[in-house]
Amino acid sequence: MVRLLLSIKADLENVTNLLPATADHEFFFQVKCNSCHETHSNFVALNRLEEHEVSGGKGNKANFVWRCGFCKREHTAKFEQSSPIQPYTSESNGTFAPFLTLDCRGLEFIGFDARGMWKCEGIKSGTKFSNVDLDDGGEWVDYDEKDAVPVSVMAVEGQWSRA
Repeated sequence: MVRLLLSIKADLENVTNLLPATADHEFFFQVKCNSCHETHSNFVALNRLEEHEVSGGKGNKANFVWRCGFCKREHTAKFEQSSPIQPYTSESNGTFAPFLTLDCRGLEFIGFDARGMWKCEGIKSGTKFSNVDLDDGGEWVDYDEKDAVPVSVMAVEGQWSRA
């Protein structure tokens, strides 16, 4: 079992506490088989709330079960329950900060795509922005009327490391 830490980096303008909008958010990762070192051609989706049976396991479940198309081995990944998702704050603006941890067996995640709905809040006003849509190139722009300033989330990137 390998624990992988995803750290994210973004350029935040007048917002903080960037997080997925819902508990059932679909995370998109690029996966590589540790047995044959083949990289899956597409990003795969993982959801913290979905669990799948692990074949050959005695009732074992994982958030992601994948059979490599090249070597046919089954691999699994599970969100670490003891380590909740950490909000990306304005203090980390432009630098990588720990975001989430996964327990992986037989696979490694090597890419991250921040697509989907996210949420954040205005730094000074506390205005809640619950529809931060990063599907369109990973960028979002709006206006905080309470504070009379533009707000944005740009250039979201991920970086994997051993936890």
